Formats: sequence, C-alpha cells, structure tokens
Amino acid sequence: MSGKSTQELSPSRVGGDLRPRAAVRTGASPAIRAVLFDMDGVLVDSERLIAEAAKRMFADRYGFEVKLEDFVPFVGAGENRYLGGVAEKYGIHIDIVPAKAWTYEIYGQLARAHALGMRAIPGAVDYARACRARGLKTALASAADLVKVLINLEYLGLDPGEFDAVLTAEDVTHKKPDPEMYLKAAARVGIDPAECVVIEDAVNGTIAGVRAGARVLGITSSFPEARLREAGATWTAPDLAHAPLPPDLSISL
Repeated sequence: MSGKSTQELSPSRVGGDLRPRAAVRTGASPAIRAVLFDMDGVLVDSERLIAEAAKRMFADRYGFEVKLEDFVPFVGAGENRYLGGVAEKYGIHIDIVPAKAWTYEIYGQLARAHALGMRAIPGAVDYARACRARGLKTALASAADLVKVLINLEYLGLDPGEFDAVLTAEDVTHKKPDPEMYLKAAARVGIDPAECVVIEDAVNGTIAGVRAGARVLGITSSFPEARLREAGATWTAPDLAHAPLPPDLSISL
C-alpha cells in the first residue's frame, strides 16, 4: 500500500445527499467490511476546546501560563501524553490523574455551553450512520479517556450503542502511533484489519492505522493533506461531508 496513492472520485448518494466516492480499486486489496472512527477531529472538532481546558487547568492548578500551540505535537496521542508532554516542556511536575479530572471538568462545562467553537465535523453523524446502514461494522476508537468520549457523543447526539464497539484510552496499554487501538477495534468487530478503513485526522493515528494493516482515510481538520499522506493515508478529505465512502462496500456483516 502506498501512502502517496491518489483516487479519482465519483459521486455516490448517501442518505439522499450527493457525496464523492472513491473509484473502485483494482488489484488484491480486499473489500472494506468495517469502519474504525477516531473521534476528535473526525467526528467532532474539539481540539481548540480541549487545549483551552488544559491551558486553564495548568493556570488554575499549577500557576503556569502555557500556550494553545504547545499541545499540537501531542494531538492524537491520548490525554496522558497530551498533558504530560506540555508539562515536560515547561518542567512542571503534574499528578496526571487529578490533572486530567480537572481538565475534563473544565472541558465538560465548555462543551455543554457550546463554547469556543466546538462543533460537529460536517457530515460526521450522517456518515457514521450511513456506514452502518450499508451493512458495515463500525467502531469508535479514540485515544481520549471514556469521560471525554461520552461528553463528545452527548454533544453530537450520538448514542454509544450506534457503534458496534467503543474503545477508549482505558482499553489499551500502548497509545497511538502504536497500532494496538486499531488492532483491538478490528478484533472487537470481528473483521480482519486489512478489511477495515480507519478514519483519522492526526499523524499519530494515521500511522497507527497503517501499522495495524488497515487503509486510512485522512480528514484534514488538524493536519494538512501532505502530512497525512506522508504518514500513510490512502485517501484524504476536508471533512466527512466531502469524504468518500469506503470502496467496494460489502453488505454482509
């Protein structure tokens, strides 16, 4: 599989809307039977919100004014690394458990107030439901902790039961870019990773999907197309309203 490959797009109707669809692939690539969704940057745009919550946590709890851009290198690596990496940069010793709890408390307050531009990624909810309606298995596989995942799903109006499996940071030992998350997600839905498409917005997550043996659709909400292609994404799209559905969909479960 080449991370530099390109695909022509042809129209395909999803839920009554005209959406682009990747052209049918030739060769030995198996049909896609499952879709493994990252959450932040794929289903919901919460990067500014979690960075703001973490920034406020460092100020309130530790008295340090960190910058929003300090968190960018740790996007997609899980909240332990997200907070811990910035703490290391500034030489701050943090107790990660209460630091995360404090961050999530602030995050939940901001999310429920629909503050600071938190939004659903265009087409995200319809896309997730359309995949399942077409007979694909779906899994939510987020490096975030369960508490944050549930806040985001509540914001989106999605029930966890609308996915065949939900995995969070608590379900894995090794965080992205390690492939453990996507290997476990594929196993949970009973589909070989080679028959899965991973939908990711982060470089770390894209690498994880490729290492798991899946193909990756990169959403360019957090990183530019070139970075995601370099990390191994087969397809890219600006959001899920303009994303191709997986090619050669199988209607069998």
